Amino acid sequence: MLKPILVLLAAAACLAQETPKPVQPLAHFHHVHLNATDPKAAIDFYTTKFDSEKAKFAGAVDAVWAQKSWLLFTKVAAPPKAEITSTIWHIGWGAENMPQTYQKQLDSGTKFETPLTDISDIGGNTANKGKGLFYYAYVDGPDHQLIELNTANHHNFGHIHLLSKDPVAAGEWYIKEFGLQWRGRGAPSREVRMYNGFQIGPSMSLMMDNVNIIIFPYQYAKTQWPDLWKDREEFESTKGHVTDHIGFGVDNLDETLARLKKDGITVTDEPKSVLGGKVRYAFIEGPDHIRIELVEGQAKKE
Repeated sequence: MLKPILVLLAAAACLAQETPKPVQPLAHFHHVHLNATDPKAAIDFYTTKFDSEKAKFAGAVDAVWAQKSWLLFTKVAAPPKAEITSTIWHIGWGAENMPQTYQKQLDSGTKFETPLTDISDIGGNTANKGKGLFYYAYVDGPDHQLIELNTANHHNFGHIHLLSKDPVAAGEWYIKEFGLQWRGRGAPSREVRMYNGFQIGPSMSLMMDNVNIIIFPYQYAKTQWPDLWKDREEFESTKGHVTDHIGFGVDNLDETLARLKKDGITVTDEPKSVLGGKVRYAFIEGPDHIRIELVEGQAKKE
């Protein structure tokens, strides 16, 4: 009678070794910050095209509230850089019925960078090719912000897609420094994976609250945009691009910065307060020159 019990215990031990232990979140997703030539028009676009609403950030600044986090905007005089030469590739919303959602967007005048595309076999199962299990399309948003719509079990703001020189190392950095949850088992794979001529692995998929942060290898960019990348081996800073930076909320800004500095992370902007002291923030540089704003406190709609 002991043998089956021992087998079960051994199996449970193996499963425990393969499944990463939950990491205590050290931060929460706070916002995506966009540069816009016309912030009002951009806010109108996002709140009419996607599941989001107009709201006042900190009770004072016109912005977009998307379920649990913000889209914030800075007005710029000239169109911001939209070419994919920084680590931030695109942001995305889900759609339960992609063909229906795509047609509705077309009917409302939405312009697409990439039309409705079936990638049901992207997981490696060629038997799924063309079965309509998974679709995506890229919206050409304000100032040419790239916005993905993809098959999901929701229609909310759902993900940020990054590119990296080393996706596994970048993912491990986010896990260590901010407690993101890795969506995988065992050790992350460094296997090169291809799909339709594009390198999509090694990759990482992480969760921060309700936002999926996906990281693909930069070789994807070199294939997709060869003219932009023919003489380029490094990412530019995200600063000044249409997606300028992302923001994380932390409980104690000073303690967080002290910890990050101890880990050798560059603080590019020391703490400042704005809006009569209602918002306190600082900036750091993350993997692949991503600009990350750290805001004291969690995102909330007043």
